[in-house]
Amino acid sequence: MNRVVLKAEDLDGYLTESDKNYLAKMDTVYQEALGCFNILSRTSSVAERKQAEDTLIALYNDMGGMMQEICKEGTGIQVYSFLTPNESHAEASRLIAKLRDVRTENQEFVYYIQRAYEMLFKLAYGGKTGETKNHLIVKTPVTVPAQNYAVHKITNIDSRIENTVMCVMLRGALLPSMIMSKEIQEYSSHGYVTPFALFRIRRDDSKHENDMEYILDLDRSYFKLADLDGKDLVFADPMNATGGSLVTVVKYLLDQGIKPRSVHFLNAIAALKGALRVVRALENCQVYTLWMDPVLNDAAYIMPGLGDAGDRINGKDMDEYPRNIIQLVADYGSNIAKLYRAQLREIEHTVLGIHK
Repeated sequence: MNRVVLKAEDLDGYLTESDKNYLAKMDTVYQEALGCFNILSRTSSVAERKQAEDTLIALYNDMGGMMQEICKEGTGIQVYSFLTPNESHAEASRLIAKLRDVRTENQEFVYYIQRAYEMLFKLAYGGKTGETKNHLIVKTPVTVPAQNYAVHKITNIDSRIENTVMCVMLRGALLPSMIMSKEIQEYSSHGYVTPFALFRIRRDDSKHENDMEYILDLDRSYFKLADLDGKDLVFADPMNATGGSLVTVVKYLLDQGIKPRSVHFLNAIAALKGALRVVRALENCQVYTLWMDPVLNDAAYIMPGLGDAGDRINGKDMDEYPRNIIQLVADYGSNIAKLYRAQLREIEHTVLGIHK
């Protein structure tokens, strides 16, 4: 099998001593929070619950302040709630709360993922006051007394979005990547549809966070190296737990002589450790995340996290019959297919027309 494997110890080698000290401090504070979780999950006392909730709020405020402090140190990590005005924070917080909630089922989860990536796009590419404008002239359905048109000004960000390739780390990242590509198409004055590169990568979940392996299966990936050189590579993965999958893919491309103009990694939720690993390991890489969570557990899952985002978007596969990329797209159904029709054409061309 044609594979590339990255080990967790290689990732940790990129972390600075300051990073490691922050992470150790964060783990200590989160252990206190776990004590509050235990009380909240078993107590029937109103007073005891109130005390645990107050303590938990204080601990989360402390952890938020610590994460904001480290992200200010020129790391290349852009967190929505750290950078946007205070009045925007509640929107992100409510959205993440819905994504986390165990009661949020598949279709509702997909709806909130779409909203999350609309917000992330604006964080990464939204433009600034005073930038030049493009004009969109739109034909409307009104034809009396003559065919009507409307003129709309949009910020000119063509130079930042029309060199992009969507790089998909399969399954959970497929729909978020389609959403990002759609946003790029809508903000482009030329209707630019991103090319796609599809990478089959997984982590070995029989291992623990400290000895995890990340396995890139080149035989079941779909891309052309020449199409990635000099491009702005955009990865849209709802969760960044360890950073291992992204680093594995980008390091492989670099080893093949590919020189991306930039790398953007967009996550609904990122763990502090995963975000730090990514920006330490990769040059000219920016991480954009709607929300940052403090720690990982021993199995390399984000805490408090939101579970398996891929399963919550796509539904679970049967172990014996995992779906291939075309089956996964088909399962999205006609509503998604119609909304992202240009993106699906690109994906089908990539899978059916390029791969040997």
